[in-house]
Amino acid sequence: MPNLTLPSVLAHGLDRFQTVRSRTEELAAPLSAEDQTVQSMPDASPTKWHLAHTTWFFETFVLRPHATGYRPFDPAFDYLFNSYYEAVGPRHPRPQRGMITRPGVEEVMAYRRHVTGAMLEFLAGEHDAHGLIELGLQHEQQHQELILMDIKHALSMNPLRPAYRPAKPPDLRAAEPLAWREFEGGLVEIGYDGRGFAFDNEGPRHRCWLDSFAIAMRPVNCGEYLAFMKEGGYRRAEFWLSAGWDCVNRNGWEAPLYWEQKDGAWCVFTLSGLEPVDPARPVCHVSAFEAAAFAKWAGKRLPREAEWETAADALPECGAVWEWTASPYVAYPGYREPPGAIGEYNGKFMASQMVLRGGCSATPEGHVRPTYRNFFPPDARWMFGGIRLAEDLR
Repeated sequence: MPNLTLPSVLAHGLDRFQTVRSRTEELAAPLSAEDQTVQSMPDASPTKWHLAHTTWFFETFVLRPHATGYRPFDPAFDYLFNSYYEAVGPRHPRPQRGMITRPGVEEVMAYRRHVTGAMLEFLAGEHDAHGLIELGLQHEQQHQELILMDIKHALSMNPLRPAYRPAKPPDLRAAEPLAWREFEGGLVEIGYDGRGFAFDNEGPRHRCWLDSFAIAMRPVNCGEYLAFMKEGGYRRAEFWLSAGWDCVNRNGWEAPLYWEQKDGAWCVFTLSGLEPVDPARPVCHVSAFEAAAFAKWAGKRLPREAEWETAADALPECGAVWEWTASPYVAYPGYREPPGAIGEYNGKFMASQMVLRGGCSATPEGHVRPTYRNFFPPDARWMFGGIRLAEDLR
């Protein structure tokens, strides 16, 4: 930050911290205490838990080891709001987070105020925890997206189909024809280049070889996905990976998550309630299995993550939906987990997951970047996952 005085740098840090913390609370504000306590499935978490866990992160990794004289709000919260950090200690089972009726929302908010106040005092002094603080803010922004993902699933389970927020005016634009951009093969570099923030799994930067390929200039839209459905896409095993076909039959899938038929027409549950499926909007809430099946039906394939990153600057519609790639979530060459409990943040999940790239409408500003590697199991659908097609050039 050239030409900034020390007070202005300090003010920037305080403002950024308060902005991120306030945004989390704004996302929770439309929800009742009952909304914030419910857990609709083992993979989701209650909003109240997200509010507490992001607070626990700053208390555990910044205040306790670095702030002289800091007094924890409640030692019992160590057990309740640890997520998966084995090095920190035991934790409440993830599938049972909805059973934490106490502490209530008011006490969780008091916990947030306690930690936020201590953090602001800590930030106003001299310290060497800048990296941990930035990681904590980026971590909280990840949970801001998770709050929307998880409450959408919870509200979808309510037969009244309640809305989280008011509906936006409909976008009546016609779907653009699917255009393609070609890229010559060769040796490319991908991964974090040292500028700005990145999570540890985005590096190190390294070289890889790509054969020539083409990539679609927009994600697959709902109209195109409806065509796949109408041609029996969910009933034709030839389009599916074996595990995906098992998943379709085991779960009775016949459409993306949140789609349902009403009076003979397809509707979709959104954060604004039930709406007609818009053929021009990107299809969303599909698994990696569905994305791969659609791509095969279309005579194409999913992009590999190195292709996606190489093409990212040329893609005009990034950030509408997370885009599944054909790449498994594994370590880059030369990757080393950070030392200590923070090393558990990303590295230990590098098994049985697939990479998504880009971002979505729920992703906070600053998280849509070419090197960002999101990851989920291939059968997961409650994240805002969509499809972008690619093909080989011979």
